[in-house]
Amino acid sequence: MLIQPVILSGGSGTRLWPLSREKYPKQLLPLIGDDSLLQATVRRLDGIADAELAPPLVVSNEDYRFVIAEQLRLMGKPGRIVLEPVGRNTAPALTLAALAASKNEADSVLLVMPADHVMTDSAAFCAAVRQGADLAAQGTVVTFGIHPDTPETGYGYIQTGALFGASNEGAACLIARFVEKPNLATAKSYLADASYLWNSGVFMVKASVWLAALSQCRPDIVSACQSAWDAGTHDGEFIRVGKEAFSACPSDSIDYAVMERLAGAGPVGSQGLPQGVVLPLSAGWSDVGSWEALWKVLPKDAGGNVMQGDVLLQDCADTMAVSEGRLVACVGISDLIVVETADAVLVAHKDKTQDVKKIVDRLKQNQRSEGQMHRKVFRPWGWYDSVDAGARFQVKRIVVKPGGILSLQMHHHRAEHWIVVSGTARVTRGDETFLVSENQSTFIPLGTTHRLENPGQVPLEMIEVQSGSYLGEDDIVRFEDAYGRSG
Repeated sequence: MLIQPVILSGGSGTRLWPLSREKYPKQLLPLIGDDSLLQATVRRLDGIADAELAPPLVVSNEDYRFVIAEQLRLMGKPGRIVLEPVGRNTAPALTLAALAASKNEADSVLLVMPADHVMTDSAAFCAAVRQGADLAAQGTVVTFGIHPDTPETGYGYIQTGALFGASNEGAACLIARFVEKPNLATAKSYLADASYLWNSGVFMVKASVWLAALSQCRPDIVSACQSAWDAGTHDGEFIRVGKEAFSACPSDSIDYAVMERLAGAGPVGSQGLPQGVVLPLSAGWSDVGSWEALWKVLPKDAGGNVMQGDVLLQDCADTMAVSEGRLVACVGISDLIVVETADAVLVAHKDKTQDVKKIVDRLKQNQRSEGQMHRKVFRPWGWYDSVDAGARFQVKRIVVKPGGILSLQMHHHRAEHWIVVSGTARVTRGDETFLVSENQSTFIPLGTTHRLENPGQVPLEMIEVQSGSYLGEDDIVRFEDAYGRSG
């Protein structure tokens, strides 16, 4: 039996702003330890034998593709990345994964995991996965439930029914019903009732079983995904599905599309649907969906404080302070979240961290870039940091990794001065190509076709000074691009 990890990596993590941004969301960040949440999701399966485990299959959107590929490469765990041209929620995403996993008539057991969750006990998680794989191989749809320890109103709940088959206490149960995020009074009643579990969002199901169940529940989704898959192309590790067909796909979640219909479905075949089974999971799970949730899972000092980066606390309690660069000093505060980044600072009470999303919504309404991207922006060739800007100029620090190649391009509204700080640049400017070494510079006139490359073995670091009437990132005409980008 082959287990196919399917990692859903499409969320934007707005409640963890300002660290998480729409163009670089929380699953790509190392919020706990050195691994990003995506890398930690892949790595927690190390306890399962390679013979039982297929390479990871990640479903994501176009914006994250190069970062995801690079993070998997750095782990030594390359996999396939299915690219969604538009977001359509988790049911279509899983359907694309099932179609990918069914290639060459394979029918592996899909282990479906959000990329932005935390499991602090990987051994317990792997043990539950092995149990879930056995159940899924029998044709059931398995989900994992977490025993609640607080009356959480931000999670969905699963009510457990009768024990499944010859299960013993604490093992698999039939799903009685799914419950959406409750109010506080209802959540307190669920906490007192041992039959209710938090819905972890982790599933196991055979690819064929998922496709058959969804064909009955939502044939329109299956049809649209199949058309998008048939119109897709393969580009190395990337699988691009047809944009027009997938854009026409309805948006729905795994829970709404299928799982809620399995609740109380009875014997297999009684409604033409598989049985839904829930396994209790005790593996230190958290969806780290807010700053308060992240504070709960991170190590704390004797006063209950979490400190990351250049932080000094004096007479503080139950506080989380994060610095990405500047010194953050807090005196005499409690129950606060303080987060510093290069372009934004957040101060919030721990009880109000769910409302950070409202700040992001306001940033979007005002068309402010802080809601979408960091000052430091990652590209497939490296990254750049917007150091300073004025009415007709912008200064960027640019780092190009060894072998990195920017697109052959032209700008209508700006000229550029390039100063090499370290490394060597190969510059194409019009019809000429030449090298620029450390402490040397060159000038790219407005309207001139140009390209920047790093031909060396060490990172190329340079300062770019842009000047002109318009300095937006959309003032670019690409003629050639090694990474398949356009526009």
